[in-house]
Amino acid sequence: MSDMQSAPPGGQRPEYSDEISLVDLAATFIRRRRAFYVVFVAVTIAGLTYAMWMPDEYEYASLIQIAQKDSKEFVQSPETIIATLESRWLPEVQTIYREKHGTKLPFDVSFSNPESTGLIRFISNSTKEVEKAIVSAHSSLIGSVKDHQAILVAVERQSLERQAVSLEKAIETLKGEKDAGEAIASAIERRSRIDAKLEGLQGVEVLVTSRRSAEKVAPKRSLIVVLSLLLGSMLGVFVAFMGEFAATVREQVAAESAN
Repeated sequence: MSDMQSAPPGGQRPEYSDEISLVDLAATFIRRRRAFYVVFVAVTIAGLTYAMWMPDEYEYASLIQIAQKDSKEFVQSPETIIATLESRWLPEVQTIYREKHGTKLPFDVSFSNPESTGLIRFISNSTKEVEKAIVSAHSSLIGSVKDHQAILVAVERQSLERQAVSLEKAIETLKGEKDAGEAIASAIERRSRIDAKLEGLQGVEVLVTSRRSAEKVAPKRSLIVVLSLLLGSMLGVFVAFMGEFAATVREQVAAESAN
């Protein structure tokens, strides 16, 4: 009941002096449109300049197949190799480059292992100007992997060969004993499995070295232009209304000072 009594006659909403209508906002924007135009044009030109002057970047990819014991088992897991690349061999390449050129390596190298494969990809994104440095870095990293894997393959091969020799001696010994047919058959079967492992033992295979992509991967010039237009619009509106706000504050301060 009290709410109904306090309502203004005619059902009209009360007017407040601090309300801002869309008309006021539009009028403010029109008064300050020059500030908007200046900011919008400046940001857009800056974005266009950045997009046009940024050099084209390409993806450089290398691909290797790591050493295998057989078609299903690796001499060393891909995860271990990638961890070693990131924590040991890549820092060594970066240090050597810095000592030689006095600056840090001008590109990054990332590593990945496609799921359920023994493949390791080396990826670098950069301009054609540093292509030789990329080829050198990738080749050095691949060489480190090959050398380390070659040692592991040699150790595995020696172990299998020792097992084969031991089994061969055991077979010769069993041949002179009676009722040793089952034991001989078992030893021969084990020897066959070892021979199969020796045949299946493979070292690192280099499939691709620093192959440059056919299409550039950066910069995304159309995206940069669109973002510069959006940013210019937002900053222009912000500056326009902040300019009006500052002018209003100055007028109010001046009026209070005059009184």
